[in-house]
Amino acid sequence: MKQRKLGSGGLQVSAIGLGCMGMSFAYGGGDDAASIRTMERAVDLGVTFFDTAEVYGPYVNEELVGKALRGVRNKVQIATKFGFRILPHGHGLQRMAGVDSRPEHIREAVHGSLERLGIETIDLLYQHRPDPAVPVEDVVGVMAELVREGKVRHLGLSEVSVATVRRAHAVHPIAAVQSEYSLWSREPERDVLPACRELGIGFVPYSPLGRGFLTGAMTSTAGLAQDDFRRTLPRFQDEAMRSNLTLIGQLQQLATGRGITLAQLALAWLLQQDEHIVPIPGARQIRHLEENAAAAAVTLSSPELAVIDAIFRVDNVQGARYGLGDLALLED
Repeated sequence: MKQRKLGSGGLQVSAIGLGCMGMSFAYGGGDDAASIRTMERAVDLGVTFFDTAEVYGPYVNEELVGKALRGVRNKVQIATKFGFRILPHGHGLQRMAGVDSRPEHIREAVHGSLERLGIETIDLLYQHRPDPAVPVEDVVGVMAELVREGKVRHLGLSEVSVATVRRAHAVHPIAAVQSEYSLWSREPERDVLPACRELGIGFVPYSPLGRGFLTGAMTSTAGLAQDDFRRTLPRFQDEAMRSNLTLIGQLQQLATGRGITLAQLALAWLLQQDEHIVPIPGARQIRHLEENAAAAAVTLSSPELAVIDAIFRVDNVQGARYGLGDLALLED
């Protein structure tokens, strides 16, 4: 698989990475043995960029990623995140209790991540969500200390505003900004993506397949596990979903004409928005992983890109991407 650069500090990763959250968190179920096989197959396919976080599980996703990649550490780049207050008891999302980027918590979180992943250095460390109580200069200052100590190689931010990106980058070079970005979540195009281009910062779209919706496999939430958090999202409610499915139908015509899947079309579109964009679609099954990885070889023509843009204009998509509580954690 082709490689892409994130930032100016030498971080080079596969053009498509693997988001590992869904293997352990948020989508219900999970089969560790199958997930390990999927990660091993990803390495075989040339995928080198694996994304996790301490809050996924919590904690167990980092353990799973570490177990799967231990034998190929020199071939991969591992990204993880800190930034949530995690309760000692409860299950899954119930253990998330707001944000926490106090300097002492950052150090505690990184120490725990290193132990769970079984590695000496984190390739890319993100602040998972902004913390209004802690200036980003202080956050990045601690992260930069961790770089100097050899515990971290590169720094990233997630779901932040342009102002925060600029303030952070002035303290220490930021390699990547991670935010939701896909055909039906195009907010980064307003100002964050242009700022990243200007500053030489890479961009990592999470949920690049719209949490599965852009694959065309979902027509309702009926088949989702009861604890699947998509059941709570405005965009997945019945009325919004019915409206959004009309867009999928239009997109399917283009994909069929090209002889590719909807997922491959959506990922190829993202890859052509900028040479420093690296999407991280999730995949629990090998067949989905292989389908996604093949998108790196798809090139869309200018007329095709124009058709896709017309279908997925921002005002054509119905429903917010998060509920009000989660939206409050994102910077505008």
